[in-house]
Amino acid sequence: MASASTVTLDAHAKIGSDGPTTFHTRTTYMRGADLLVKTLAAAGVTRIFSLSGNQIMPVYDACFDVGIEITHTRHEAAAVFMAEAYAQLTGTVGVAMVTAGAGAANALGPLFTASESETPVLLLTGDSPLGQDGRGAFQELDQVPMTTPVTKLSFRPTRATDFGTDTARALRIALSGRSGPVHMALPFDLVDADATGGEIPSALGKEPMPLSDADLQNITQAIAKAKRPLILCGPSMNDTRNRGKLAALQDALGAPAIAMESPRGLKDPALGNVGKALAQADLIVTLGKRIDFTLGFGGTNVVAAACDWIVVQPCATERDRAHRNLGTRLQACFAADPRDSIDALVSAGQGGHDAWRKEVATHIAARSFSEGDTVPSGKITPAQLCAAVQRQIDKAEHSVMICDGGEFGQWAQAATNADLRVTNGISGAIGGGLCYGIGAKAAHPDATVFALMGDGTVGFHFAEFETAARVGLPYVVVIGNDERWNAEHQIQLRDYGPDRLIGCELSGARYDEAAKGLGAHGEYVTDLADLDAALDRAVQSGKPACVNVQIEGLPAPSGAAH
Repeated sequence: MASASTVTLDAHAKIGSDGPTTFHTRTTYMRGADLLVKTLAAAGVTRIFSLSGNQIMPVYDACFDVGIEITHTRHEAAAVFMAEAYAQLTGTVGVAMVTAGAGAANALGPLFTASESETPVLLLTGDSPLGQDGRGAFQELDQVPMTTPVTKLSFRPTRATDFGTDTARALRIALSGRSGPVHMALPFDLVDADATGGEIPSALGKEPMPLSDADLQNITQAIAKAKRPLILCGPSMNDTRNRGKLAALQDALGAPAIAMESPRGLKDPALGNVGKALAQADLIVTLGKRIDFTLGFGGTNVVAAACDWIVVQPCATERDRAHRNLGTRLQACFAADPRDSIDALVSAGQGGHDAWRKEVATHIAARSFSEGDTVPSGKITPAQLCAAVQRQIDKAEHSVMICDGGEFGQWAQAATNADLRVTNGISGAIGGGLCYGIGAKAAHPDATVFALMGDGTVGFHFAEFETAARVGLPYVVVIGNDERWNAEHQIQLRDYGPDRLIGCELSGARYDEAAKGLGAHGEYVTDLADLDAALDRAVQSGKPACVNVQIEGLPAPSGAAH
C-alpha cells in the first residue's frame, strides 16, 4: 500500500444547504475526489465516460492532476454503454460517471446490459451528502437498492479516507469471477472532504480462480473419450475478448468451441444451425456459459437425454442454476473462471474428433440467404447492405464491427465479420449501438469502426453524433432503415396476422440530414448501385458518419442455407 500525497487544489463548486451554487476557496488538503482518481490512475484508467453534474464536479476537477480524460456524453445511459464497449475492446474496466438523482436513474438500464454481457464496468454516481441523509437533500435518492439487482456490487462509502481501498475493491470485483458491473455512490460531503492519509492500493488486479490440475485432467479426459463433444463458452470468453484463444482451445481439445452471446440463443443467425450440433452431442462442456433460456434451459428437447454436461462456472448462483436445470445429467460442476485456465486446457489437450469438428463447422456456417437474393419491391435487402459493408471491412487494415439488436442487427451479426466485434449481448436490449461505436473508436483509434443498427435503434441516443464530432472520434453508423420496429412487426405478423399490426411503424425520417446538423457526415441511399460509393465517402470523410439506407424489412435469417 502506498500513501497518497497531499496536493494543492483550485477553487471548486460545493453543494451546500442552499443548493449547488455556493463556492469555497482554495484548499491544501487531498479531497476524497483526489484519492478516488489517483486510485483509478494507479489501476491504469485513462478515460472516463461521463455526463457532468453538480455532485461530481470535484471529481472532474481532480482528473486534471492525474491526466484522466473525460469523454463528455449527452445522456447518462450513453456513458455506461460507451464504457461497456471500451471495456470489452481493451480488456480493462470501463469507467462511467454520472450525477445523482435522475442522473443515476438514467444509467440503470445499461447496467443490466453490461451484467448480461459479463462486462466489467465501474459506475460512479454522485450522491447527496451523508450528513443530510433523510433531510430532503438536493437529489437525495437511495441508489444502492436500485442498482443492486443489476450489479455484482453496489455500495456507498462512509469515509473519505476509504475511497482508495473502496475503489480498488470495486475494480477487483468487476474483473474477478463472472465479470460484470459495479456501482459506487459518492456522497458529496465525502467527495469534498479531507482524505489526507488515505491509501492507494498498489495491487489492483483480478483475483485468479483457475481449475485445479485434477479438474483439468478430468475435463480433458472426458472430452477425449466422448464421440461428439462440444464446448460452449459465455460472452466473456468470446474471440474479441480472448483473441485467438478459442481457436487454440478447439485445436488442442479436439472439440468444437462455440461462444454464445445472443439472446436468440440456438436461433442466433450468426451461429447458423448450431442447434443441430447440440442435438447430436454426447458431451457438452460449458466454460462460463450460463445454463439459461438461450440453451432452452438445457432441456431434452434441445439436447439428447443421454448427453452429459460438465460446467465450469465461477459464479455460485450460476452453478446452482446449472444443478437446477440439468439435474442428474450434470456430471461435474467446477467453481473456476475458465479464462484463468485456457492456456492450461490448451496444454493438456489431446486433439482428435476431426470429422465431428468439420461437421459442426458446416452447421455453424449454414446461412439461409445470399447477397444475390432480391425482393419484389426492388429495395436493397439486408443481405446486400451487409455485403457492401463487408467489402469496406475487407479493405480496412484493422476493423471493429458494432452490431446492435433488433431484426437488422441480427442480419448484421450473421452477415458481417470484422477483426473485433461488440454486440448488444444477451440482455436483448437495443439502443446502445451508436454509443458502442464511440467507445470502440476510443479503444482503437486506428481502427475502421462500423456500427450497424436499425432506424428504431438509432433514435435512442442520436444526440451522441454530436459527442463523436466534438471529441473527434470518427466512425461509420449504417442504418438499415425499414421504417418500422421490425422485430416486433415480425412477431405481430407471425402471431396475429397482417390485419392486426399496431404500434411498430416509423417514418422515412432523414437521419442523415439530422446527423449533419450535429457535425457528422451524412449519406442517403435508396439504390443499390449507389451504396458502395456512399460507404466509401463515409469512411473517407474523417468525420462521424451516418449512412441512412432504405431497405426491405425482412425477418432475420435462420435455418439451413438453400
